[in-house]
Amino acid sequence: MHYSRLCALLIDCKMPDVDAAAGFWAEALGRPVDLNHPGSRDSYRMLATPPDEPIVQIQQVDHESRVHIDIETDDIPAEVARLEKLGAKVVNRLERWVVMQAPTGQRFCVVRVQRPGFPKNANLWD
Repeated sequence: MHYSRLCALLIDCKMPDVDAAAGFWAEALGRPVDLNHPGSRDSYRMLATPPDEPIVQIQQVDHESRVHIDIETDDIPAEVARLEKLGAKVVNRLERWVVMQAPTGQRFCVVRVQRPGFPKNANLWD
């Protein structure tokens, strides 16, 4: 048995200035950029979000701009197997997360627990 829940909304931006991208989304969503957050490093910027809301992270990328979600779990292999049974495919297994593609075409990531309070509001799976 394991738990999983919606963790984050990642806004992938193909542009040379991640700070400009983060500034736009901060204004658009009404959330300030949180440069003190450990997730604000290199090509990533975090927006300040309340602890009971999904994380919003701006990510500088080389591929096309898009939005994807992260699902956080206390057991990445079990969650990946559950999602594969639903028709998702593994695209890439990385050190700390797995990139998957839904049968509907969208890519998303399965990540380790990121937010406090886990497993509050999480689903328990067999």
